[in-house]
Amino acid sequence: MTKELAKAAHQPNKGEIELILGNSNSRFSGVTSTMLQVLPHQRKMTRVAVMGKHHLPNDTLTLSFREACKLCRTTLPDGRPRVFHARRNNEVLQALLMKKVFGAKLQIAFTSTAQRQHSWITRWLIKESAGVITTSAAANAFIERGADIIIPHGIDAHTYHPTENREQAWRDLGYPGKYGIGIFGRVRHQKGVDVFIKSLLPLMNKYSDFTAVICGETTPDNNNFETKLRAEISQAGLTERFQFIGKQEFTELPKLFRAMSLVAALSRNEGFGLTVLEAMASGAAVIASEAGAWKEIIRKGVDGHIVPCGDVEATTKQLDSLMSDVPTLHAMGARGRERVEADYTIEREAQALYNYLISLTTS
Repeated sequence: MTKELAKAAHQPNKGEIELILGNSNSRFSGVTSTMLQVLPHQRKMTRVAVMGKHHLPNDTLTLSFREACKLCRTTLPDGRPRVFHARRNNEVLQALLMKKVFGAKLQIAFTSTAQRQHSWITRWLIKESAGVITTSAAANAFIERGADIIIPHGIDAHTYHPTENREQAWRDLGYPGKYGIGIFGRVRHQKGVDVFIKSLLPLMNKYSDFTAVICGETTPDNNNFETKLRAEISQAGLTERFQFIGKQEFTELPKLFRAMSLVAALSRNEGFGLTVLEAMASGAAVIASEAGAWKEIIRKGVDGHIVPCGDVEATTKQLDSLMSDVPTLHAMGARGRERVEADYTIEREAQALYNYLISLTTS
């Protein structure tokens, strides 16, 4: 056990570690983001440790695989096992190895959000888990026996919040035009960045006050994908109107969302998709594909619109309608904020997760 863990274990009024979270991916992803946003609220409810140090706040208690095995050789003082919450296949495998090979006293909960037919390994991992969580009805349809509970993701409505002056927030970014249309996520085919750009190209001269912002990392295997898109933009004479700003620090994203009048989320497939909630919480209208949980979140014509996955023509038509009426666009954003406050806060998600995870230790 590390000095950090030993010290924490003897802090007064902190209790025993009750919940262990998987954190196996060193690359920041949507799964990482959901874990990080829920974590502070879970820490208020119980003692939490995380397996893997990637992207965590400095004061987070972390465990190595070896330390977790040692900790879980015994149950909690009241006889209950600890809970390991996995969000990735390899995290379930870690927990099963701890339990079946090293004798860890654990209950394994697995959050599965994929909207596709599961591989045999995922189906087996689901069967081996004591509890299965999913985040939307769409994802639940792909789980053979059905999830035990559906808990939609929430958003930190304090971090992601509207600005009093959106046009000033846009000017502060230093980009041309008066209004921003953003797409957030890695620059690749799956995220529909090509649909975003191809749909906007016919509209940018018509709506000269708008500038498109493409925010996200381009990995080496997608350099050609980005290069081709930039060439199309250049050929149209619109290079200045499409700002590729690359990967941004997590702490910078709320400021970017607040400056956008419209945010697009056009993935061809998605597990859940926090982008829409981040945008709505920030007071931006949204246009999204039918992927993820977006059909369940967005109210057509109220806070945004849904378009078919990969459909450039339909996306162009809907963008044309949205960009033609900026006051209505901003009214949609305000209603989106209300929607998040009512149904999709991170506090609601954290409480529901805690109630369910702890129920596994008493069943």
